Amino acid sequence: MNNQIEVFDTTLRDGTQGEGINLSVQDKLLIAHRLDDFGIDIIEGGWPGSNPRDEEFFEKVKRSNFHKAEICAFGSTARSLNKIEEDQNLQAILQTETSVVTIFGKTWKLHSEKGLGISTEENAELIFKSVEFLKKHGKRVIYDAEHFFDGYKDDYEFSLKMLKSAEAAGADVIVLCDTNGGTLPHEVYDIVLKLKNHIHSPIGIHTHNDSELAVANSIAAIEAGAVQVQGTINGVGERCGNANLCSIIPNLILKLKKTTKQNINLEHLTSLSNFVFELMNLTPNSRIAYVGKSAFAHKGGIHVSAVLKDSRMYEHIDPKVVGNSQRVLVSDLSGQSNIYYKAKELGIDLSDKKELSKRLVNYIKDLEYNGFQFDGAEASFELLLRSELNEFLPFFDVLDSKVNVFYDKLGISKAEAVLKIKVDGEIEHTAADGDGPVNALDNALRKALLRFYPDIALIKLVDYKVRVLNEKEGTAAKVRVIIESSDGNETWSTVGVSEDIIEASFQALRDSINYKLFKFQSSKAKLTA
Repeated sequence: MNNQIEVFDTTLRDGTQGEGINLSVQDKLLIAHRLDDFGIDIIEGGWPGSNPRDEEFFEKVKRSNFHKAEICAFGSTARSLNKIEEDQNLQAILQTETSVVTIFGKTWKLHSEKGLGISTEENAELIFKSVEFLKKHGKRVIYDAEHFFDGYKDDYEFSLKMLKSAEAAGADVIVLCDTNGGTLPHEVYDIVLKLKNHIHSPIGIHTHNDSELAVANSIAAIEAGAVQVQGTINGVGERCGNANLCSIIPNLILKLKKTTKQNINLEHLTSLSNFVFELMNLTPNSRIAYVGKSAFAHKGGIHVSAVLKDSRMYEHIDPKVVGNSQRVLVSDLSGQSNIYYKAKELGIDLSDKKELSKRLVNYIKDLEYNGFQFDGAEASFELLLRSELNEFLPFFDVLDSKVNVFYDKLGISKAEAVLKIKVDGEIEHTAADGDGPVNALDNALRKALLRFYPDIALIKLVDYKVRVLNEKEGTAAKVRVIIESSDGNETWSTVGVSEDIIEASFQALRDSINYKLFKFQSSKAKLTA
């Protein structure tokens, strides 16, 4: 491998073992092609001997073209020493026709004796013959030493014997697995360093995150001499997950100055992360390193002031390098720098409006003290700012509203909202049903406005969050509602606060529609200018 780091992705195999993750064959193919475009060396596609879905995936992969990556089939050593040639698992691996294969074997004496019920010599021979069989069929064989670090600390002679058996059979890479995720970085470093005196095959590392150390352990192994690193996009995987390649890869390239085998498109890292989250139907982790929405977000006024002068003061890398972007949040911790920054993002110059910015800072702090939160509702903040600049007036007034909730004999509820609104002096009176009072209000408001503003038909509510702000007040507690909306191309969030959850929701709904109408109006004005 010439000391280049080989990046091995197991999102489609180990990653799918994570709770709540379920990928279709088409999903797996889409992710595989994105990984290929990104520059991953090896993509572990699944375990063909374990389920029909993975078998179908490998059949379709045969008819797919990959530019850089090699697809890898996964399985275990044979089940019986006497039936290596006929072993169904090994045969299933061969049928995938992949040039690279991975098999795992027992490397902890506890598993060998109690799990398989075989002797040390029998286990070593099982590993040898399984690797040898696949090598005879022309495969590049990666041997995953399952539970290696636990096994090494329990009985290093046994674990070392298993590695040597795989090496003697011709394993191309021997991967040390921290399967239970309980090893510490200094242990990983020391053990890998010692192994290099006994194992001459290239060493790989496969870690799990049960101690929140999977990335650190992977880095430690590479610093000690490992040349292949395994992990998943976003760290998805069983229990606490696998090592997160979205952190490992930039750490290798940007921090350790390591060279990867393929030319990795690092500027596509954030979009790859979001793509995988989306296909897995998982909410993106905003605080994930490098690629998270909050990874380069600044809230404190002093921090923002410094970032505006030189972003290196509070950012360890340029976010653009990994395809992310700098964000400045507006909150009760804001200073004038935050307001200037956000206004500049919106194309507004406040450099000659110092009194306005001071007033805005104090106003926002008062609002946040009373429960509002603008770092999660930037559309509401923009309306507030443009209103103070006399650039925005609401597109409609709500003159009267009424919500009724009914329950039938079976306890099934039905909600109805009645609204009276005014648009340009014209009054519209309407009603609508809904699945609950907020949905009924949303339906009634859209119904009332559609005649005046047909564009709102594109708006969909995609998320709805409620936070109780002062729990000790019980049912009289103030609540904050944040609504996320979308028109299919853009998403935006708005906020409402009240002791009445329906009123708080209605505030956020009104802001959501007003914001999009303002954007529609601004776009049309630019086109006609």
